[in-house]
Amino acid sequence: MRYVMLLEATQPPTPPPAGLMEAIMKLGEEATAAGALIDNAGLLPSAAGARVTVTGGDLTVTDGPFTETKEMISYAVYEVRSKEEAVEWCSRFMKVHRDLWPEWTGSCRILQVMEF
Repeated sequence: MRYVMLLEATQPPTPPPAGLMEAIMKLGEEATAAGALIDNAGLLPSAAGARVTVTGGDLTVTDGPFTETKEMISYAVYEVRSKEEAVEWCSRFMKVHRDLWPEWTGSCRILQVMEF
């Protein structure tokens, strides 16, 4: 089963600590070696994006930035055996943030990819 994980965060009051990226890279290497992590990348702020909406038959394009308090900042695609395994990988990623950057606030959506 494939899952897309979408990381959202608010702008923290402090810069990321030095060891955070190292811990994230180590976890990514572990997930890749396990055959679970397929793809991941950071995302530019919503100011660089757009939203296309269809309402009542009308198509509207709105340029960012968007007014949400949290920005979508990265994504990852995992190939795992179960939703529980996807939650476990995501929880490990979030724990790295919690443990190394206490001021950071964010959430991660885990969505299963529909496969035919």
